[in-house]
Amino acid sequence: MTTHQSLTDPMARLYKKTRGAEARLGYLGHVLTQNRNGLVVDVRLTQAGGTAEREAALAMLTGKPALKRITLGGDRGYDTWRFVAAMRELKVTPHLAQNNSSRRSTIDVRTTRHDGYGVSQQKWKRVQEVFGWIKTIALQRKTRFRGQERVGWMFTFAAAAYNLVRMRNLQAAIA
Repeated sequence: MTTHQSLTDPMARLYKKTRGAEARLGYLGHVLTQNRNGLVVDVRLTQAGGTAEREAALAMLTGKPALKRITLGGDRGYDTWRFVAAMRELKVTPHLAQNNSSRRSTIDVRTTRHDGYGVSQQKWKRVQEVFGWIKTIALQRKTRFRGQERVGWMFTFAAAAYNLVRMRNLQAAIA
């Protein structure tokens, strides 16, 4: 790791999202949105790593009050038996995309048979709208800040600004 450490931000880690892409030094931003309006409910910034997305999702959902049973939509990267078991323990129904590539998915017919599963699979993609807005409009594709605390603060600020814009657009759609 000493050969790939940033001189200006030693907390940043090498990470790549897909095969064939180059690894870059940085952090991972995570958002939790609600399905109905696509508003951001919680944000986290973590060091880049292979399990950071699942760990952040678990941390964000652990603190939420369980007033009623909730669902969690996500891509197939979340389809691991540990994550699904942790979600069920928290009384969260995991509406995750099935990862059937060279293994058996942990999301079975108990979950996929319900109409809500299909709705969640469509709605979870709203998270990508949040990240697209944060990267382009809020200029967070390449942040000017260093250090996990400062980058995290800017990420949170950008998510709050997204919520304000989203609420304005929702209000205009109603009127």
